[in-house]
Amino acid sequence: MAGTKEIKTHIQSVQETRKITNAMYLIASTKLRRARQELDNTRPYFEALRGEIKRIFRTVSDVDSRYFYPVNDDTPLEGTYGCLVITADKGLAGSYNQNAIREAQRLLEQHPDTKLFVVGEYGRRFFAQRNIPIEHSFLYTAQNPTMARAREISALLLDGFDRGELKEIFVIYTDMESAMSFQARAARLLPFHRSHFVTPPGERAVTEPFEFLPSVKPVLDNLMPSYVSGFIYSALIDSFCCEQNARMSAMDSANQNAESLLGELSLQFNRVRQSAITQEITEVSAGARAQRKKKE
Repeated sequence: MAGTKEIKTHIQSVQETRKITNAMYLIASTKLRRARQELDNTRPYFEALRGEIKRIFRTVSDVDSRYFYPVNDDTPLEGTYGCLVITADKGLAGSYNQNAIREAQRLLEQHPDTKLFVVGEYGRRFFAQRNIPIEHSFLYTAQNPTMARAREISALLLDGFDRGELKEIFVIYTDMESAMSFQARAARLLPFHRSHFVTPPGERAVTEPFEFLPSVKPVLDNLMPSYVSGFIYSALIDSFCCEQNARMSAMDSANQNAESLLGELSLQFNRVRQSAITQEITEVSAGARAQRKKKE
């Protein structure tokens, strides 16, 4: 049985660990709040872009673009796919990284001819340790997603798509469904389905006609790179928010476990100390009794 010194050392160790997990919880909550604010600031612009693309399809239903599947055709294309995998830079975030990696592995099993584009040190280490080739690794951190980085990623993926090297492009990210729920998703980025830009029933649609210069195809081709950048930026922000949310949950569980462990250790410490005191009293009483008998 451990002595009072060992138990006291254990209690101090748990208390120090609890300070670290509590600090990580506070840092994650601050980052989460800031990332949500940045996403809210940029969302209106990309919602407006999506609205204009909807207007184009309402005005010219038979427009042809390399960014979209043909009308009434959603057959998967043959050839090399590209996959952008968004992970964190480190662990201590529950199952956040494992869920994204699992989605990437599932896509690789379904279509082995897939080139990986990885954001996040965790994903880079995972694929490197298993000798899974990475086409391009974005070396900046996943901790600070910005629009400039989203445009850099978008430009690289669009270049491969425009040159015909990538027939389809997927983005694996973690979608925050609610404040307490998130799920890893594999979304096809390119080519889009036209149904993605269909005005849902009940939504007010702007029906005024407008003119395209020089034609509808160049206008759509100029809009889509900006929309793709916005999609990637939204995926980066969503993943970052989910990472911080997962880290907050993990650190909160760690704090609760630390409190429970400290309670058990304190009880054990008190029992050991009481046992030591009782033993000392017993030894003193036995010594005093022996002294009296000796005198008698």
